[in-house]
Amino acid sequence: MCVCVCLQPNMDHFMEQALEQARKAEQLKEVPVGCVFVYRGEIIANGCNLVNETKNATRHVEFICIDQVLEYCKNRSLKHEDVFREVTVVVTVEPCIMCAAALIELNVREVIYGCKNDRFGGCTVLDVPGLLKTSIPIRGGVRADEAMELLKEFYKGENPSAPVPKVKSQK
Repeated sequence: MCVCVCLQPNMDHFMEQALEQARKAEQLKEVPVGCVFVYRGEIIANGCNLVNETKNATRHVEFICIDQVLEYCKNRSLKHEDVFREVTVVVTVEPCIMCAAALIELNVREVIYGCKNDRFGGCTVLDVPGLLKTSIPIRGGVRADEAMELLKEFYKGENPSAPVPKVKSQK
């Protein structure tokens, strides 16, 4: 189940870092979603969507950060399962169905997001936590207006990397 909450000030700091990453995405002509993974009070992964840059539809920011955590663990001889159990994911937009499922499977401590994802949200569109029977807290509404404003600005323009629509020819 996903809920809207107000959080303690340090989470606001982490959301600011995620929003900064979303602004970087916007400059890269990517959908402006930013994320940080927080472990024991420290950001150990951060990033933004790289779908257009990599031409890979799975390079959502959550997966970028997952890869960084795996590298972090490898470099420190830590078990990634143990680290993920203590990770708080702070992301500007509600994780999509794919990302929500991945975060739940990794058994992260909690997910905190800004605005809802009314098209592909892993809580809003499909209750992924309910389907996967998890008790991982997923909380939304943190600086949601700022996150939504970034999305609105992005979608006012055109996505230069969007595929050309296929049109059926009339026979």
